[in-house]
Amino acid sequence: MIVLITIFLCLSISVGIYGQSSSSLRGIPEVIFVKGGTFSMGSTAGEDRERPVRSVTLNDFSIGKNEVTVLQYRVFSEDTGKKMPDEPSWGWQDNHPIVNVNYNDAVEYCDWLGEKYGDKWRLPTEAEWEYAARGGIQSKGYNYAGGDDLDLVGWYAKNSGNQAHSVGRKIANELGIHDMNGNVWEWCIDWYGEYSGSAASNPRGPSSGVSRVLRGGSWVNSAVYCCVSTRRHLGPSYRNDYNGFRVVLS
Repeated sequence: MIVLITIFLCLSISVGIYGQSSSSLRGIPEVIFVKGGTFSMGSTAGEDRERPVRSVTLNDFSIGKNEVTVLQYRVFSEDTGKKMPDEPSWGWQDNHPIVNVNYNDAVEYCDWLGEKYGDKWRLPTEAEWEYAARGGIQSKGYNYAGGDDLDLVGWYAKNSGNQAHSVGRKIANELGIHDMNGNVWEWCIDWYGEYSGSAASNPRGPSSGVSRVLRGGSWVNSAVYCCVSTRRHLGPSYRNDYNGFRVVLS
């Protein structure tokens, strides 16, 4: 009888929440709660596209502790039948960030999370991304997410060995979030546009455009392109082996 009860309990645990098997739940990224607040978005020391600095106020949200991984994206691929992206030159490893995904691929993954497990999953706004990278209300004013020494907090051209690396190996920032600078650029939900300079509450960028924002820098970039305020933009269909994404739960 004891053996039977033990087996039943083990099976119950393996089924997990939502009535799904534990293997299905591998597709859900771990998130970190970010308390809303007001911060100065942009930089006077960076490129023109990072100016003017403006005051931005955000509501609470939760953001991925790590970039979405190959394993998490594979669960989505197997469940939906969507083809996996092209494998990078260094090969697939489960805990590496998924790469060779465009903006639309990232949105499809977020939509799948919402349909399968409930709640509202999406890409971060550009403002949410920068606020989280800076450490939210716990920010210590670092140039990079987690410190002023990029070698300690991120993978970039100097230390990457020309490839992306497993998520979570570098020091986390003030909120416990990893790899927000370096490793891979991360798609944001905003259309790209110049900053207005006016104060804003929960901004989402222009209402239309031709390119989407990416943040964070990557394994291929020098340190100057891996600051918390650095901005980049590409067409939503563009794929390469240094672009990935992380999710927001709101």
